[in-house]
Order: sequence, then structure tokens, then C-alpha cells
Amino acid sequence: MSSPLIVSMGNPLLDIQVAGEEGEKYLAKYGLKADDAILAEDKHMPIYDDIVQNAQVTYVAGGAAQNAARGAAYILPAGSVAYIGSVGDDDLMQTLRKANDAESVESAYQVQPAPAKTGACAVVITGHHRSLCTTLRAAEMFNPSHLATPEIAQLVAGAKFFYIEGYFLTHGIESALEVAKSASSRGRTVVLNLSAPFIPQFFKVQLEELLPHVDVLIGNESEAAAYAEAAGMGDASLEQVASALAASSKSNASRPRLVIVTQGADSTVVASSNPSTSPGNIKPSDPNPKVYPVPKLSNDQIIDTNGAGDMFAGGFLGALALGKDLDECVEIGHKLGQMCVGQIGPKLVYPKVNVL
Repeated sequence: MSSPLIVSMGNPLLDIQVAGEEGEKYLAKYGLKADDAILAEDKHMPIYDDIVQNAQVTYVAGGAAQNAARGAAYILPAGSVAYIGSVGDDDLMQTLRKANDAESVESAYQVQPAPAKTGACAVVITGHHRSLCTTLRAAEMFNPSHLATPEIAQLVAGAKFFYIEGYFLTHGIESALEVAKSASSRGRTVVLNLSAPFIPQFFKVQLEELLPHVDVLIGNESEAAAYAEAAGMGDASLEQVASALAASSKSNASRPRLVIVTQGADSTVVASSNPSTSPGNIKPSDPNPKVYPVPKLSNDQIIDTNGAGDMFAGGFLGALALGKDLDECVEIGHKLGQMCVGQIGPKLVYPKVNVL
């Protein structure tokens, strides 16, 4: 295996996507909410076969950190990004690996033997909204022993940036902590995405275990609100929540924390615990938090919002790895997020468009 600049870690999933009037039907049938992301309960389990057998379905390589990995790879030289996660030894895994190969992401999978199956996510698109319903399957079988194998240990030892999705904390906190603590102690940059409101709501303990080792925290307005509620800050503004997260305790206090909160088409908010030494070379004259307007898109430019936040994160991370300043990192994140909403599923435009 190569020595990539970035190692991304999360739950590999194949997205099973349905849209339009069919999307509205499935939203109602399975009691799903627009712009939500949940782990499937027993009542949701039939949705996967239901969509495949009865709807016009689109299959797209997914998984939040895997999407972000492909986003970062879009602006970096080939061989710069590797992705770690657990899959089944099946056709779904081959589909994911093929997508990664096509976009220069190294698939450092832990492959589980049959009958384990690769995870899937039912993606229900209604207008400009998406609802995600995930069955983890093999993804939640990730074992920390994978990190000790010579190939994976080499990847982790050589990388300078680590990206972890919040979804991984539902089962993989031991592995996430191992990677983050090691990276932090070596002066590497650890990036965590909150991923969904249910992470700060129901996995607050795991989140608070990992947060001290995180240099860059990314989330959207719903996730920030869920954190505020869980932390007893229910009346706080978005800027206040971002600042509180930035200021929370850190294992490596010499490295400030940067917090980025996106709001879809609305402005992105960025807060730092110490702007003078923060990642992204923040200008001393900048406000803290700083608000970045998002360029407007017309309705006909928005095809599908699934994965847009992941692609923002990937673009931001890739730009940060290139040594870009904060303004450029946010701008490139916005560009990839907006490129994604013009595609069906979490995809970018090929041949590549230069966004740097």
C-alpha cells in the first residue's frame, strides 16, 4: 500500500436511492423525515428490498467518510487518500471499490466473511431534501485488529490528516480513539464530522471521549442544534454553539480547534479557539466566528442534495491538506458541495473541473 496524505475512516455503504413522487411515498410509508439520518429499526428493514423491487432505483457508492475521501481526492494528486472501513465479501463491496478506484481513493477495507453483507443506505429524495435510513451490516463489525495489520499500520503511520465520520462512533469508538490519540500525540490533524443529529443526542458520551483529540470539527446546523440541546445550551445561537465547541477541552492544547458549521444554502459559520495559530492561517483581522455566504444556485441547478455536506467536508479537508488558507478551504468546500447537488447521488463532475 502507498503512504497517503489523508486517511478517512467510517462506514462503507451502498446508497439505494429513490426520488420524486416515489420518494414521497416511501417517506410516508416508513415514517421517515426529510433531511434526517437514522439507523434502521426493525420497522424500516423491508425498505431496502421494497425500493429495489418496486421503485426506479439508483445505486451510488456512499458512506459519509467514503464520500468525503472521494471529495478530497478530487483536488489532490493520485494516491493521496485512503479509506478504512468494514465490508462484506460481496458484489456491493466490489461496487464501492470500483468507485474508489475510479476516483483515486485507496480502499483499505476490512473484509468480513459470508454471511456478512456490505452495509446499505436507503436514500429517499423529496424535492431538495434527503432522508437517510442505514443498515450497517458488516460496517459495524469493524475490529480494531485491522489497524494493527502491517498494511493499515503503515497507512496510519504515514498520514498527516485523519478524517472520522460521526456515524462510526455508534460502534467503533475504540478504533476512533486509537487513531485520534496516536495522531494527536504526533502532531497530526484530526478531523471529525458530527454526521447526524442523533450522534450528539444519543452518543454524547462517545463524542465527548473523542472530542479532546479533534483539531477540526465539521457539522451542519441541525447537528449543532442537537449538540446544544444535549449540552444544555438549547437557547444558544449557532455562532455561540460553534464557539463553545471550539473552546472545549483539548488533549493537545498547543493546537487550536477549528469548528465549521454549514447550513445548506445559507452561510457557513467558522469558529476557532485561537485564530492566531489555528489551522487554515486565519487572518488576525478576521471576526471570530466568521460567516461565509454561500453562492446562490437556482432551483434547476439543484438535482439531489445527498452527499453535499460530505463533499463540502472533503473539499475543505483536501484544501487544508494542500496548505490553503481558511477562506480558500471554505470556498473549495462550497464549490464541491454545489457540484454535488447538480448530480444524482454523492458524485462529482468528471472529467475533473479545476476548483483550486
